[in-house]
Amino acid sequence: MLNQVIELARAAGQMMLQYRNTAIHQKEGHFNFVTDTDVAVQSFLKKELLGLLPGSRFFAEEQENEPLTDAPTFVVDPIDGTLNFMRRRNMSAVSIGLLKNKMPVIGVIYNPYADEMFFAEIGHGAYMNGQRIQVSQTPFENAMVCFGTSPYDADLVNRSMKAAREFLLQAGDLRRSGSAAIDLCEIACGRADVFFEMRLRPWDVAAGSLIVQEAGGVFISLGHAHPYFDDANGILACSKACEAQARQILEVEAP
Repeated sequence: MLNQVIELARAAGQMMLQYRNTAIHQKEGHFNFVTDTDVAVQSFLKKELLGLLPGSRFFAEEQENEPLTDAPTFVVDPIDGTLNFMRRRNMSAVSIGLLKNKMPVIGVIYNPYADEMFFAEIGHGAYMNGQRIQVSQTPFENAMVCFGTSPYDADLVNRSMKAAREFLLQAGDLRRSGSAAIDLCEIACGRADVFFEMRLRPWDVAAGSLIVQEAGGVFISLGHAHPYFDDANGILACSKACEAQARQILEVEAP
């Protein structure tokens, strides 16, 4: 199953590379867009993934979704980082998570521009292009902190910027990529140490959450005792070396 999902993610990434000149459409909300390529990639993945696992469900960005159940469910972002894709910034990825009982058991993220395939299966570690990956042990005062600005949610601007300011003052430096899936992979392979965003959707994080945890990192759904994928939610992903200070800044209680 994992190898088949990996190959489907690779094929979807090749579609992204082939269809760069694509129609763009405004979605509801501030600065929120979808392209014809998003829709085409999602349609391809829906057909192939549901055929791969008969009886499974499909939960994805570019469709109306029914509430998650305990049934096996593919949670998919066909192009995570659509604005990057539109502006040719080469910082977008295909994200596919398989959930059972509402928890990820397989996570695959493919960045076709870098040809980097990240994947994990629960209990079997995390990998990039077949090589085992681990989170960094960099101390918090030297940490690279990635963050998202939740651009669709004006009510979160002040909270997001306040947290970013504290991380900048207390840790090393900040980075903003525009793709939560890629940022989670950066944590998993040790290129960065902390990632937070005040509101993300399940398809943004379902795959990456497992990859981070299987790489020895921490994934926290803000306001929940356990990772939560039913609806939009804030998240913190980090190495264990940075967990205590990151929790303090984001006012997340220790378990």
